[in-house]
Amino acid sequence: MANELFLSLLTIMTKKKLLFLLSLISISFSAQIYRPIDTADYIQRKEFIKNFSSGNEMLVRNIKSKYPGKTGSELEKIYSEFEKDFIKQVKNKDFIFASVFDSKVKSLIERLRKNNPEIPKNLNILIAKDNTPNAYCLADRTFVINMGLFYWLDNDDQIASVISHELGHKMEEHSLKAFLSYINQNQKDRITVKSLKAVKENQKQNAFEILKSRVYKKSIEKRNDEIQADSLGYAVFRKSDFSKSEFVNALKKLQQFDTISPRQLKVETYKKYFTLPQQEFKEKWLNKEDFSLYNYNHFKEKLDKDSLSSHPEVALRIEKLKTTFPELASSSVSPEASESFKNLEKTARMESMSNLYHSEDYGLGIYASLQSLQDGEEEIYHKMWLGKYFSKIYEARKNYNLNRYLDRVDPKNQSESYQQFLNFMWNLSLDEIKNIADYYQKKS
Repeated sequence: MANELFLSLLTIMTKKKLLFLLSLISISFSAQIYRPIDTADYIQRKEFIKNFSSGNEMLVRNIKSKYPGKTGSELEKIYSEFEKDFIKQVKNKDFIFASVFDSKVKSLIERLRKNNPEIPKNLNILIAKDNTPNAYCLADRTFVINMGLFYWLDNDDQIASVISHELGHKMEEHSLKAFLSYINQNQKDRITVKSLKAVKENQKQNAFEILKSRVYKKSIEKRNDEIQADSLGYAVFRKSDFSKSEFVNALKKLQQFDTISPRQLKVETYKKYFTLPQQEFKEKWLNKEDFSLYNYNHFKEKLDKDSLSSHPEVALRIEKLKTTFPELASSSVSPEASESFKNLEKTARMESMSNLYHSEDYGLGIYASLQSLQDGEEEIYHKMWLGKYFSKIYEARKNYNLNRYLDRVDPKNQSESYQQFLNFMWNLSLDEIKNIADYYQKKS
């Protein structure tokens, strides 16, 4: 709960949208085989954990002096819980250190700081091995930038706009305010529970109505935080030497990410890469499960999804910005990306395979690899990943836990192409999966 409240996310992303992203971008690379970023960074990780722990300890001391009594004690529990969880992520190599991405982000912050001296100088930068275009700022001034931002956004200016937005969250201490609200609400809930127990009739319905009201209220508060962070972030961004319109253009790109549809993975692609010397392609692998008799109308949502959304529609955020800052009313074309950004974009695209493997999204990794092969991108590299992913799928199938790594078909929430892929994967036998894994591991 604390971790969820603590992270000020730029936009809500789903696995479905992530695979759309991986299937849409096509980049040509040189003949040289790409090598993933080396994550043998034990010394840097150890140093970061040491500094993060001491910084969090100082943060807790300051908060307890400002909020004495029970509130301070509750805040200490929340920050201590988050510290343990975040350090676990660092030890799990969810982040990379001293990378080319790290250098780029630091240079962009320096450009923002040039005309905004209030930006702290002791910011910590972490690059997450995450393919979604997202970022967040922690209470100790640690900025986490997802690698996915670099191949979804268009240029340095748009990355700087994301950083500015997160600075807006930091200026208003939105995460701390969320914790204080959470603690205060918990105290009120204890009183409410006692009142509910005193009334014997309709206890469950009354309890649900109270829960619903609380969830909706929290969502409204978080949506307002996002709009406020946009305004405060742009106030910083507009003083810098970046193109002002790119603040809105970055939001438009994120809006596209929320609404894009995937390209089709062709049947010919399956036949090309799964017709092996020791195993012929079988048409039955492409058989689809019949969902036509299932009536989805039997299920009714108890909570309104729009009310639950913590991030307002991007169109609303853009409109708010244009109303507050008239210079944003007119649209403009994004400037061409710098060569350094283009190189990072290519690196982020290639690292997406390693990131999916790290997060154990093996099924999604196979789908993304096939899309890249269909586009003619680095054949040797992506065949290597097919071998690695199928090897993990084989182990999971053998150990009866394939559901953990491969989605089930969900016609309501998946594209036709992805449903076809999932049917294909679930139709393969254990031996057939092993043959594919062995073949591509030997090829690589």
